[in-house]
Amino acid sequence: MGMLSIRNGSGHQFTLVANDFIDSYMTKANGEYVKVYLLLLRRMDSGKGFSVSELADILEITEGDILRAFRYWAKEGLLTIEYGAGGDISGLLMGNAETENKKNETTAKTQDSLSCSDPIAEAESSPQEDEPWGAIPEHTEEPAHADSSAKKETAPPIRDIGQYKSRKEFKQLLFITEKYIGRPLSPSDVEMMSYFYDTLQFSADLVEYLVEYCVENGHKSMHYIKSVALAWADAGISSVSEARRSASFYNKDCSAVLKAFGITGRMAASVETDFVKKWSSEFGFTLDIIIEACNRTVSAIHQPSFEYADKILSNWHNKGVHHLKDVAMLDQAYLQHRSARASSPAPTAKKTKFNNFEERNYNMEDLERQLLES
Repeated sequence: MGMLSIRNGSGHQFTLVANDFIDSYMTKANGEYVKVYLLLLRRMDSGKGFSVSELADILEITEGDILRAFRYWAKEGLLTIEYGAGGDISGLLMGNAETENKKNETTAKTQDSLSCSDPIAEAESSPQEDEPWGAIPEHTEEPAHADSSAKKETAPPIRDIGQYKSRKEFKQLLFITEKYIGRPLSPSDVEMMSYFYDTLQFSADLVEYLVEYCVENGHKSMHYIKSVALAWADAGISSVSEARRSASFYNKDCSAVLKAFGITGRMAASVETDFVKKWSSEFGFTLDIIIEACNRTVSAIHQPSFEYADKILSNWHNKGVHHLKDVAMLDQAYLQHRSARASSPAPTAKKTKFNNFEERNYNMEDLERQLLES
C-alpha cells in the first residue's frame, strides 16, 4: 500500500493536538487514556465544565478509568490535578504552562542579578520553604576549600528519584484505597498493599483497579482482595486491560459455577478456572448447560466436583449437545432404553448338569412359623 493523503472535507471547528503529544506520549499510552486526554482537550476549548461521570458516560468506561487517566497524564506532566478542601478533584490544568512561566521568570531574574550579586550569599540569605514529604533536595556544590570530613558529615543523603516517585505513587494509592473501602487503612492493610505493589509487582493502576473491582462486587475485606490478587498473579495478569477481561470472565462463568456448587467466599482456583474455560471455550457450552452439569454433579455425589462435572460435559460434548433441549432428549432416550430393558423377559438359563434339577418354591411365612414353633 502506498502513501495515503488526508484532506479536510468539512467545515467543522478543530481541537488542536500538539505534535509532541503524538510523537512522544500517544504511542506508549493506554488507548483509553488517549481518548480521555483528547476529550479533555475538546472540553478545554469549549470552556464548559464537566463531571467525571459525564466523561465516563461519553466514553462508555468507568469513573475509575477516568480518574486513572487523569493521574497517568499528571504523572507524564501533561496536566495538573487540582484538589479541593475535602481532598476531591476540583479542576484540571492542562499542560504545564504555569510551571514553565515560573521557570522562565526565575531564569530571567537570575540572569539579571548575576552581574551584581553573589549567588552563594544570596542563597544563604533567601528564606527556605518547608520541604514537602519525600522531596529531593537540589545538589549544591561546596566550596573547594571546605574540609572533606565536614563535607562528609553535613552533605544530605542522595535519594534515588525513581524511589521518590514510587513512594509518592504508593502514598497516593493508599489514599485512593481508603476512599474505596470507606475507612482508614490499618498497618496490616498497608503491609498488604505493599505486598501487591512491591512483591507481586502490580502497577499502581492495576492495584487501584483490583480494589475497585472487589469493592464494586461487594467485598471490602483485604483478605478477599488478596485472594483476587493472587489469582491474577497466577494467571499472569499485568495490566488493567488484562484484569478487566479476566474479571469479566470470573463474573460471568466462574462465579456462577462456584455458586452452583455451593462454594462461597473465594475465587476459583487456577485448575478450576481451566475446567470452566475448557467447557465454555473448547466445548462451546453456554452457561446454562454448564450449570445443569454442576447441579447433576451435586445431586449424584452430594458434593462439588469439577472432575465429575467434566465427565458429564465431556459425554454431552461427544454426543453433540448444543442446547438444554438436547440434554432433555438424551435423558428421554436413556429412560426409554432402561424401561425397555426392565420390561423384557429374563433369558432362560440353559440347563446343564449343574442346574438340571427341579426348582423348589419356598413360602417364607411358613418357614418362619415352623422355626418359631420348633
